Amino acid sequence: MIRRIFKTIIAALCCLLVLPSQAQTKAEKQGWRLGMQSYSFHKFTLVEAFDKTNELGLKCIEVFPGHKLGGKWGDKVFDFNLDPQTQKEIKELAASKGIKIVGTGVYVADKSSDWEKMFKFAKAMDMEFITCEPALEDWDLVEKLAKQYNIKISVHNHPQPSAYWKPENLLNAISKRSKLLGSCSDVGHWRREGLNQIDCLKQLKGRIVSLHFKDIAPKVEGEKEQHDVIWGTGILDVKGMLKELKKQNFKGVFSIEYEYNWDNSVPDIKECIKYFNKTADEIL
Repeated sequence: MIRRIFKTIIAALCCLLVLPSQAQTKAEKQGWRLGMQSYSFHKFTLVEAFDKTNELGLKCIEVFPGHKLGGKWGDKVFDFNLDPQTQKEIKELAASKGIKIVGTGVYVADKSSDWEKMFKFAKAMDMEFITCEPALEDWDLVEKLAKQYNIKISVHNHPQPSAYWKPENLLNAISKRSKLLGSCSDVGHWRREGLNQIDCLKQLKGRIVSLHFKDIAPKVEGEKEQHDVIWGTGILDVKGMLKELKKQNFKGVFSIEYEYNWDNSVPDIKECIKYFNKTADEIL
């Protein structure tokens, strides 16, 4: 009897030991990491954004510069002016919830001399990339610092008049530069600008660092913008985009930037995550 009980305990422990690998999704095995863009929760503090990210079961977050910290830090905001102790505490708080701060953005430098401050901050926070829209005249400096700090630059494509609203503009700026420089592909902005998002992804093959991933509503006459919708219910062909990224052997972060139902977006985002994992299971 004792021997049987002992064997049962050993078997249970073995099951526990293999659970992490079994729990890994096909997307994660592919090197696809689904995380939050904290701007989705900009009506809440960063402390609350961590809680929401944890509730969603996500393990990484990209924090927008200026996100109010909240908690014991009150009105302090997330940027390169944070003192070292607060930086350490914010990292530790995120880690305590199973979350890694993988990047920050969208950053636009007020002046060229601020770039080094941002890179130092990103390094201190153990970030992988800075999502940004560099001034065209700053590229030599940005490339130098990316190499020096070994941090990737993920260039976002805000709509016109942003210099990077279409892939050709970004490629003209970086095609002869370090592979540390690439795209933060905001698929919604491309479509809103009349571009085909899958064609844009194809153009940027080998240069996609991360994505601001989403699905959007059809254009409605009289409405200013095509708002975000639950993935798979809009016009962006989420499955088609994932198939293209699979073809490219993309590995990196899909930041969920859900800019709708601001006060209570978690239920919608849960549905987006379900659709992402279901679709990944089908195509990977």
